[in-house]
This record gives sequence, C-alpha cells and structure tokens, in this order.
Amino acid sequence: MLVSEIYSSRQGEGRLTGQPSIFIRTSGCNLRCHFCDTPFTSWAPEGRHISITDLLEQISKMAPKHVVLTGGEPMLPRAATKLTHHLNEQDYHITIETSGTVMRDVNCDLMSISPKLANSTPSRSRAGDWASRHENARHRPDVVNQLISRHDYQLKFVVSQPSDLEEIEQYLELLPGVHRHRVLLMPEGVEASQLAERETWLLPACDEHQFTYCPRMHIHWYGNKRGT
Repeated sequence: MLVSEIYSSRQGEGRLTGQPSIFIRTSGCNLRCHFCDTPFTSWAPEGRHISITDLLEQISKMAPKHVVLTGGEPMLPRAATKLTHHLNEQDYHITIETSGTVMRDVNCDLMSISPKLANSTPSRSRAGDWASRHENARHRPDVVNQLISRHDYQLKFVVSQPSDLEEIEQYLELLPGVHRHRVLLMPEGVEASQLAERETWLLPACDEHQFTYCPRMHIHWYGNKRGT
C-alpha cells in the first residue's frame, strides 16, 4: 500500500472522539475536494509503499488497540481488504474513513462515511479536468447504501453554508435505511476560528434537523498539522 503516514493520536471526529488510536493514512484519492485538508494524499499524493507484513509489524509496536484507516481514499487500494482482515484477526477495533465512493470486502467495526456534497467540487481554473472527474465520482449513494447495510456506520457531511442542509436532506432520501442520529454535520475549516464561526449557525441547525453536531476536535487540540 502507498502510505503517507502512520502515527498514534486521539480520534478527533465522530462517535469515537477522544479515543486513542493508530492512524494509517493511505495516499491517493479519486476525488479532489477544494477544501481537502490532506492535499499530500490527493492533490499531490506522496508516501512510500509498505507491505502488509511491515504495516502490521509497525502497528504491533504501538499501544492503542483502535486502528483508523484513512486517506486519501483508503478503500482505493485492493490491499485494504487483506489489511483489515489481518487487523480483525488480531482483535483491533477498525474504523475506516471513506468518501463512500468505492466498495471493498473489508472488515470494519465503524464505517465512517463522508459523502461529498456539491460544495466540495473544485473550480475548473484550479483543477482542470479534475473538476468534472470529481463531480462525476463524488455522488455514489449506491455504494453508501451497501456500506451501511454491511457495517456499523456514521455519516459525516462537511457543511460550508446553511444552504447545504437542503442538499443533505435530499441526499438522505436516497438512503432509506439511515438513522438520523447517525448523521453527523461537521463544519468546514482548518482553523479554530473558522470552525467557531460556522458552529454558531450549524449547531442549532443540527438540533432543528435532529442531526448530531460533529466538532473537529483535533484542530482545537493540535492545530492543522500532520501526524495528529
């Protein structure tokens, strides 16, 4: 697998916020979100190829028993299936953080799906052909429905502006099995000040729509930097 980084930290988003975890960040993505906070795994992917055997050896030397497979898009590499089966055999709790655009036969205790809204699509002036490639690839409710039928899950939507709420409601109509309390709305931003500003209107919007507000606690704890 092409891996950008492996590190131990605390989960900063979602139901397991605060949980000490080992993060395996794969490199490579089929999307180009304009607000991507890990461009070194998407816009300009970098990393090194690591065998499953070497990955498991590195993980065994770290304390947490929770593993977060993230990216980039961690469901892209076929080796994700083999890696998660080995982690499951070794009794790790496995979270996969995915855009919900790729289907794999993986072992997973929590499928953390972040479907990308229209607010994610980059401009053609910045992204060139990737603007249309992203727009064509980002919306895969068929894949999301398969993932939520097979795994414990949470849905995390990145919200930039109040009008995104209408698009989220329309999206959920395509996912009839989703429980609203598993829908998490997360403010877009990589600075604590940005998150605080959006929280002022997103938090009451979550209450109104019966969604869960999802702060980006790692930004508050560490700032927007790698290895956190």
